[in-house]
Amino acid sequence: MHRLVCLVLCLVPCVGLWATDSTLTLQTKTLEPLPDAVANNAVTAVTVDQTEYLVSFAGIGRGLKYSDAHARTFVFSAATETWKEHANVPGDAGRLATTAAAIGELAYAFGGYTVAEDGSEVSTPWVHSFDPKTGRFEELSPMPVPVDDAVSFTYENRFIYLISGWHDLGNVNLVQRYDTVSDTWTQATPIPGVSLFGHAGGIVDNNIIYCDGVAVLPYADKPRSFAASNECWLGIINDKDSRRIDWRPVEKHPGLPRYRMAAAGIHAMDAVLFIGGSENPYNFDGMGYDGEPSEPARHGLLFNLKTLTWKLVRQESASTMDHRGLVRFQDGWVTIGGMLSKQTVSDTVTHYFLHQ
Repeated sequence: MHRLVCLVLCLVPCVGLWATDSTLTLQTKTLEPLPDAVANNAVTAVTVDQTEYLVSFAGIGRGLKYSDAHARTFVFSAATETWKEHANVPGDAGRLATTAAAIGELAYAFGGYTVAEDGSEVSTPWVHSFDPKTGRFEELSPMPVPVDDAVSFTYENRFIYLISGWHDLGNVNLVQRYDTVSDTWTQATPIPGVSLFGHAGGIVDNNIIYCDGVAVLPYADKPRSFAASNECWLGIINDKDSRRIDWRPVEKHPGLPRYRMAAAGIHAMDAVLFIGGSENPYNFDGMGYDGEPSEPARHGLLFNLKTLTWKLVRQESASTMDHRGLVRFQDGWVTIGGMLSKQTVSDTVTHYFLHQ
């Protein structure tokens, strides 16, 4: 992420590498590239009047400096197969680690953090809805606790959950639930595991799964450091009271923990798909907290919600990292921008298809 502290190895012992499952592969094709390269951007998809739109909010440009953080909005229309730039996300500031989700015919952008020239960072409380057809933003009720680098899930075509994330000086264990009908916030059951930023996950029906990210590791005799976490948690949303979530630990995925993967639920398979990310957590410029350049991790991961087991999915296309979401689009899933090998910010839009 962006916190100037050293990184240590896994918070808990890491699981060894395993072989890919030859029966599962990720095939890809590319869509029209973005108008400009961007990483760390919040992404989602919305359908309006039977037209699908991809939306990218904010992020960082090719220079990977604090001044390259921006609030640009890009929208792709499936009808025209072209991208269009709309007005900036309101707030008059470039931002990183914004979180996005979609309900009905609107996209929603939550928070993010700003970086000043002196390196100081502020988690922003801003929440806006966005109509991809008109390009219009509307300011909504701010987050009770501003967070960035959170994971979002939608439920019952009404609620958006923000899971954990960073608030100004540290991670929080909060699960903040936003009601798109009443424009109000409620605190849901907090996560029982370590508080995180840069984690990833997906939802199928009322089952949430999230994994990995980075936790703060305290010491009695020296300053805190960051630790990559390989914890994975299943959350079951109560069907009578959606504030209540039954959190349960599940098996850790094979290999090292990853940072800023793209992930989404796959309803047809009752599973959650994870793509990309890096095994070496990093600052916003792609350099690891350990001082080494971070590189994207190979192959995808699939968690089966019925059997609670993992498969490593073969991926032949170039690996990417620095994602803020995996977007359901047409008959597959999409990553929008991100970072390639050697800290190269990308304008590539990749459409993934999972084959057995």
